[in-house]
Amino acid sequence: MSVTLDLDLQVACEASDLPASADFERWAVAAMAGRREHAELTIRLVDAEEGAALNRSYRGREGPTNVLSFPFDLPPGLDPQDPIADLLGDLVICVDVVQREAREQCKAVQAHWAHMVVHGVLHLLDYDHLTERDAEEMETLESGILGALGFPSPYEDQAAHDGQRSI
Repeated sequence: MSVTLDLDLQVACEASDLPASADFERWAVAAMAGRREHAELTIRLVDAEEGAALNRSYRGREGPTNVLSFPFDLPPGLDPQDPIADLLGDLVICVDVVQREAREQCKAVQAHWAHMVVHGVLHLLDYDHLTERDAEEMETLESGILGALGFPSPYEDQAAHDGQRSI
């Protein structure tokens, strides 16, 4: 199954060394493969200030986090064939946190960016890690997707670093 993605990449911060738009699209498409044929997705790259404000508003937690996922829910009564059903949702990724985590976890920055996009898209596709079983399923999917993209498993690297899950 071929995947098509309409990506709206918003750079809402002053950052350098960001991945190219094509990279974000490739990572999102890889996460969608076999799960969704077409989607519209917004990825917004933010600084720590905006990331912290959104994390406080939507999760009730202080400080910025690496990725926030805002899935689109089709309003009741709308036909799933309606073009609006193509909306997958929005990802907000905090550039400062992703870059810091990559350094702290001794990961290649590009690999960590790919992980955040894959992780966020899987959340938009209704995957979660609230239970141990769900976490294992999601981590296995992430590791497989990232491996197919040429990146190492983010969880093996993290487990060696501090013995905990990174997300």
